Amino acid sequence: MADEKKPDTPQSEQVKPAEPKDDLVETRHTTAGLSYTAVTGRIVLREEVFEDDKFAGHKPKAEVSITSYVLDDTDHTTRPVTFAFNGGPGSSSVWLHVGLLGPRRVVMGDAGSLTPPPYGLTDNHETLLRHSDLVFIDPVSTGYSRAANGEKATPFHGFTGDLESVAEVIRLWTTRNNRWLSPKYLAGESYGGTRAGALAEYLQQRFGMFLNGLILIAPALDLGSIFFSEGNDAPYVNYLSTYAAIAHYHGLHEGRTLAEVVDEAARYAAEEYPTVLAKGARLTAEERAAAVTKIASLTGLSEDYVDAVNLRVEHIRYYTELLRHRRLVVGRLDARFTGPESDYARERFSGDPFFSAITPPYTAAFNHLVRAELEYENDLNYEILSRKVHPWSYSDFENKQVTVVDKLSTAMRMNPHLRLYVALGYYDGGVPPGAVEHNLAHLAIPDALRDNIQVEYFESGHMMYVHEESRLAQSQHLADFVTGGAPA
Repeated sequence: MADEKKPDTPQSEQVKPAEPKDDLVETRHTTAGLSYTAVTGRIVLREEVFEDDKFAGHKPKAEVSITSYVLDDTDHTTRPVTFAFNGGPGSSSVWLHVGLLGPRRVVMGDAGSLTPPPYGLTDNHETLLRHSDLVFIDPVSTGYSRAANGEKATPFHGFTGDLESVAEVIRLWTTRNNRWLSPKYLAGESYGGTRAGALAEYLQQRFGMFLNGLILIAPALDLGSIFFSEGNDAPYVNYLSTYAAIAHYHGLHEGRTLAEVVDEAARYAAEEYPTVLAKGARLTAEERAAAVTKIASLTGLSEDYVDAVNLRVEHIRYYTELLRHRRLVVGRLDARFTGPESDYARERFSGDPFFSAITPPYTAAFNHLVRAELEYENDLNYEILSRKVHPWSYSDFENKQVTVVDKLSTAMRMNPHLRLYVALGYYDGGVPPGAVEHNLAHLAIPDALRDNIQVEYFESGHMMYVHEESRLAQSQHLADFVTGGAPA
């Protein structure tokens, strides 16, 4: 007997994907003399749905991975809480988590003395948990965070979608844990500084949530000040003092102090260099020759090279060129790190020796921590740095410069109690101090509010906590900052 053809299942009766649920795991710990509760896993973000102007429920949009650390036996309603994230775009929060702020930190060594695999973890006696509860957030498509089943991830891969989703995580955690009366801080590094600057305004205007402070570590507040593009001379000016510092670190300013070299470069960048670049072909032969000599002496490059690039030294080309004579390239985010290249005639290096040094130990440390100590199991790959978020959308800035200086200014004017801690590394070739100094000087705030800004410099790179002396100093700064103490 032939099989009878079964009627097609109506669309309304088809099996739907299971509704995602929070899968948080709670564990108790005693580390570095602190007793605390850790919660890690994923929380579901939902959006309100309306049909014909009628509320139709909440639709799951994403599952976002977080890890929180809350000190036991304290008044949680008034204890500070710090929400932390890194940048990228496309970076998980692993760097701040196990590099600086969390109760456990990676063992990796430093430039010139790296620890071999399999690396390790140790107690972080300087953890910010001593002074503030911590919540680490992995934006969608980083860490274990993913779009919900059946949903596209692209709406989260852009300035606005990212901002709104991270803000919703902060609102949810604050509400569910009864922390609206707690002092609240954001800690963001690199593009995380972009996000934090915009979040300060967004949280105020969307949720009425006013913050106590922002911890901005090498913050990219205005991308036009650091991104090299045709016709934009600002990055060449802003990078000059960083190039000078890097040249000094590698012994190309013999007999001079770092401060002397950086100050000279900063003066030239503030006074003559912008005019030199603005004049273009209107420079006299004497003016051009003087500029070539000056830029070469500051950067450690040859006069022939500076002349050939028309007085404009692009950063990746610089990191490839500086130590070519030693058959080395230097790292972009931390130029203290050097490495070999396969072809020393390259114009741009094929790989960054800094990332080669930091990615393996941080990856190993977190993957051990999350399963063996925090007891969260998930077979997804924890995306340390994800390329899946690209192309990143800046559609809100079409035909405009990508900047959050205006948003941060608004947040500070609306909330005159908002304080900023800004950390800058002399050898940071990704977000140079000169650019951030320029951004801060252009905040549209009353002069009195400038006292709310604390800027600290470190003889290290973008992730200044990789350098032990800098990590210890920065940890003390942050302890003072979140407790309202005076800078050390």
